[in-house]
Amino acid sequence: MPLHPQPAGPAGGGRKANTRLAVIVAAVLAIALVIGGGVLYAKSGDEGGKDDTAGSSGGTGGGDNDNGGGGATTPGKEKVPADPNSQVLFQVPAPDVDDDTSIDVAGSWLTDKAYVKSGVSEIVGYDPEKGTKLWTIPLPGPVCQASKHTTEDNLTAIAFQPAKPTKAKPSHGCTQVAAIDLDAGKKLWTKTAEVEGEPIRYDNITVSGGTVAAGGTGGGAGFDVETGKPLWTPKADADCYDLGYAGGEKLVAVGKCGSYDQPQLRIQTLDPKSGTVISEYKMAEGIEYASVVSTEPLVVAAKVGDVEGAVGITDAFSIDNKTGKLRIRISVPADKYAARCSGVTTIEACTGIVVGNDRLYVETDQHDGGGEFGRTNEIVAFDLATGKQTGQRADAGDRYTITPLRMDGGNVIAYKRPPYDKGGQIVSIDGGSFKETKLLENPAAKAVRDVETRMSPDYAELVYAQGRLYMSAKFASELGSSNQKKYHVIAFGATG
Repeated sequence: MPLHPQPAGPAGGGRKANTRLAVIVAAVLAIALVIGGGVLYAKSGDEGGKDDTAGSSGGTGGGDNDNGGGGATTPGKEKVPADPNSQVLFQVPAPDVDDDTSIDVAGSWLTDKAYVKSGVSEIVGYDPEKGTKLWTIPLPGPVCQASKHTTEDNLTAIAFQPAKPTKAKPSHGCTQVAAIDLDAGKKLWTKTAEVEGEPIRYDNITVSGGTVAAGGTGGGAGFDVETGKPLWTPKADADCYDLGYAGGEKLVAVGKCGSYDQPQLRIQTLDPKSGTVISEYKMAEGIEYASVVSTEPLVVAAKVGDVEGAVGITDAFSIDNKTGKLRIRISVPADKYAARCSGVTTIEACTGIVVGNDRLYVETDQHDGGGEFGRTNEIVAFDLATGKQTGQRADAGDRYTITPLRMDGGNVIAYKRPPYDKGGQIVSIDGGSFKETKLLENPAAKAVRDVETRMSPDYAELVYAQGRLYMSAKFASELGSSNQKKYHVIAFGATG
C-alpha cells in the first residue's frame, strides 16, 4: 500500500547533519574504504508447491543445546530441480572503460520479468533466460550506490553522479537519488538534498516501507518511493547526523554523534513515513562504524577495538528494535570467522553472515581439508537470544568453501566456491536439521570456471532464484595486459 508522505519537521526524528564532522570523516573514508560484496534479491517468481521445494524440518534448530529464542522454521520457496547440473544461459561482456579507470557498476536485481544490472552510466534490463536486452535507462553519470531492497511492486532506488568522470574531474560526487521501476524499465524521479547550500554526497541508499533513505557523512534524507516527495532532510546545526540507513522489513538509521576523537554511534529504528525514532540503542564510545546485517530481527556488526586482521567486524549485536535494548553481543573474531562488512558508510554491505530463525549464520575461516591439498570451511549458527552456538554446522566439503547468501523462508541459501577442477554450487541448508540440498552445480569446463572464479562472493554480486544464478561485477575497469576476456555478467540455469 502506498504511504502518505509527510513534510519534514520537528517530528522527523531529528534527521540531522554535522558538516564539521563530515569534512573530517570524509577524509578518513577516502583511505578506509574496503571493497566487498553483497547479495541483491527481489521477488523470485513462481513459489512452487510443497512437494518439490527445499525442505524444512519445522524444528527450532536448537542443535546440541536448547537455548530457546529460535522459533520454528518456515518452508522455503526454492524448488529442487530434477537435474541441478547447470548450463550457461548467457554472458554479458565487460563494458569498455578508459585506461587506469575503475567505475562503479553496483546494483543487480531479479524480478519475474527481468534480470536488471547497473552498467556504466546506465541501468539495463535483460531477459532472465536469454540475456537479450529488454530496456535501458541512461544516466548522466555512474551509479555509485544501489538499494539491495525493493518494494512489493519492484520499485527500488539508486544514487548516482550528475556527470560522467573525466581525467580532469574523476568524480562529480554521488549527489543524485532516483527511484527505478524494475518491471517497466523506467526512472520515476530524480532528487537531491542540500545542507548549508551544498548538495549531500550519498554513501548508501536503501528502501523500506515505501521510503527511499540515503545517507552519508553530510547527513541523510528520506523520499517517498513513488513520488519523490521529501520526507526529511538534514539540519546543519546539529551535533549528530545520519551516517546511513538499512532497509527491508524495518528502516534503521546508523547515526553518529560526538567528537572525532570520541564518536558515539546510535542505532535507531525509524518510522519510514516521517523518520520519527521508534527505538534507539547507543553503542559504546569509540566504535567508529557499524553495519546492519538485518533490520528484523535487528542485528548490527561492528569492529570493536584495534584488532589485527579484522576487516570491518569483530562482534555482532542483537538488538530489540522495539525497545532499543541489547539482547546479546556475539564475538565473531577474524581468526575464526570470515564475515566481512565492506566500507565504513555503506551500512548494508556484509558478506559471509545472514540472519533468520532468530539465528545468526556465519561463515567460518578457511582451514585445511581432509585431502592432501585444498582448503575448506563451514557455516555455523548462533542463537540471537543467548549468543551461544546452536551446534548446527554445514560443511563445505573437501576443497570447497561455503558462504551464506540469504534466507529462503527458514532455510539458508549458500554458495560453494569450487576447487580448480569443478564448478560452483548453490545449496539450501535446512534451518532445522541443517541438511544440505543441492540446487545448482555449474559446469566444470575451464572456460566457464575462469569466469566464475573471478566472481567471488566477496567482490561480486550473486543473485539466485528458482534454478538460476546470476553473478556480476561491482566495478568496470580496463582490460589491462591480460588476454583473458572479462565479463560483466554470467548467468547459469539448471538443466532439469
